[in-house]
This record gives sequence, structure tokens and C-alpha cells, in this order.
Amino acid sequence: MVLQLPPPIVTVRHLDKVRIHTFISAYTEDNIANATHIIEGEKELVLIDGQFLVPYAEQFRAYAKGLKKPINRLYLSHRHPDHWFGLYAAFADVPVYALQETIDFLKTDGQTSLQDHWKMGNLAPNGVLIPQHAVEAGTKEVIDGVTYVFDKIVDTEIDYLLTIRLPDQRVFIAQDLIYSGTHLYLTKYMNHWIDILGKMLTSEDELFLPGHGLPADKDEVARNIQYLTIAMEAVERGLTNDAFQRFMMESFPERKCAGIFKIYMPRLFDNASEF
Repeated sequence: MVLQLPPPIVTVRHLDKVRIHTFISAYTEDNIANATHIIEGEKELVLIDGQFLVPYAEQFRAYAKGLKKPINRLYLSHRHPDHWFGLYAAFADVPVYALQETIDFLKTDGQTSLQDHWKMGNLAPNGVLIPQHAVEAGTKEVIDGVTYVFDKIVDTEIDYLLTIRLPDQRVFIAQDLIYSGTHLYLTKYMNHWIDILGKMLTSEDELFLPGHGLPADKDEVARNIQYLTIAMEAVERGLTNDAFQRFMMESFPERKCAGIFKIYMPRLFDNASEF
């Protein structure tokens, strides 16, 4: 039986040598607008992340197939399940690249993370796909005539995050460094996260691909800094759990996907499992 979910949103940007496709799961209900991307070169496709819910992962794969070019590889940005759950369901035949830290986590704790989401039922995959290739920070590679520059960012929204720049196109694939138009998944690393976003504001990059929401510009990067700053002040004032959520939603009524609060607040305030 095919599960019916609200339809995704797809955007396409035409840049020098590439088209960038962004596939976003729904903003409605408990969805958190997961954003996955396709870098379409002249002959091949490079994918970023694999979606969370199985039906969206399958739709993302079908969309990529519709471009009628082979998938060269898929890059997994980090270990949060909303980015890797869909790999097993829809991309088991695709070469997957990730940071070694992400690979190690999935080998040791991926199955536990999957079991922790048992309430998702058929929305979750039946297994864990382990990336086959490790990406080293500070390296670059030309794929289908497009230059990719890789880096590792630590202690922001996640402990280890793979970022990718397309310097010729001035594109920064930031994934969960940026939440575009949605509420952020907050961690104890907010101060350092702000420092990283500040450096992004002074970079030459112009287009930022987020892990949640629509492709963004530097104005959205600045708004993320504002969000984190206000969140830190709220925590310092002693707000937690429901009171904290109410305050952030009242402070940022334009942001969507409030379902993210119930995912991260037990971890931020109650020392729940990182899985």
C-alpha cells in the first residue's frame, strides 16, 4: 500500500554549468520540510542527502530518474536520521559518500537509531545503508566538469557536518547549518553555530542550500543568527520545554514546521538519547 503524504515542493535554479534541483518534503502536519538536492551537470547527477520518510525518498528517486541522467553519487551530510533514513529505501544501488565520523556512527548506532523510531511504522526504512566512501575535509574534486570543495564543520546543529561548495557557481551546500523559513533544531552548540554563520555572511557564496526549506540567500543566514541569539537568551533566562517553545513561536510566528520542537527539546533540556 502506498502511503499518501502531502506533495513535495520542487525548485530548479539554472546556473553556470549546472541546474540545481531542490526537493522539499511538506511543511504541513508533523513534517519538517526536509530539503534534498540534485546538482545536474551536463551528463550526470550528484545528489545531496536522501530524505527522511520512505515515500518522500521514493519520490525523490523518481524525480531524479525523470532527469534521464545517471546518478554519479550521493553525499550524506550528517548522521541525523531525517537525512539518511531514505537511503536504504531508495538509493541502495547508488555510491554514497560521507564523513568518516558519519560512517562510523551508522555502523555502530544506525540500527539502534532506526529501532528508536519504531513508531513511524512503514514511514521508516527496513534497514540501514552504510556509506561506502569517506570524504576528507579540505579536498576538492571535479565531477562532470563541476568543482566540488569539501569541508567538515563541527559542533553546530550536529557534531560533524559535511559541507560542499561549488566555488565557480558561488553555491554553498550548507544542509543543517541553515533552516530556511522553518524553526531550527537547537543544540548546546548555538554560540559556535553563530560564529560559523557569521563567516558565511562574509564569504563569496551567494546561494545557500539548506537541509530544511527553500534555497536561501545571506539574508536568511542573518535571520538564522538572530534566531539562535534569541534562543540562547531564552535558555539563559531559564525557559525550557513548553515555555521555551511558546516563546520561540511567538518570537518567530512566520517560521514553519513547529514539529521540530518535540524532536530536539528532550535532547536539549532532558538529556534524551541523541538517536
